[in-house]
Amino acid sequence: MKRSVLTRYRAMAYVTAVMLLVLCACMVFKYGFGMGKDLTLVVSQIHGVLYIVYLIFAFDLGSKAKWKFGKLLWVLIAGTIPTAAFFVERQVVREIEPLLAAETPEPVKA
Repeated sequence: MKRSVLTRYRAMAYVTAVMLLVLCACMVFKYGFGMGKDLTLVVSQIHGVLYIVYLIFAFDLGSKAKWKFGKLLWVLIAGTIPTAAFFVERQVVREIEPLLAAETPEPVKA
């Protein structure tokens, strides 16, 4: 597995988590204060598209790391629970980093 697979996942995990928090704030304003209806629509659509990209990158990482179905499902669902993606991302990095270090080839000595 290449490091870029983990980097793509990490970037999308953070972006998706931040957009979900923004969406939650918009929902509070929409339903709590009756304002921001159009903004909530736009943010929800942006989050939806970003979540689909997150799903693709997380599934790619999970298939290359050979995760069991339950773990993969938890990582995929983390993008729908506010703040969960931040914690799951840290857990995934701690698990994948040693695998990447083990696969790094030794430099050739002359």
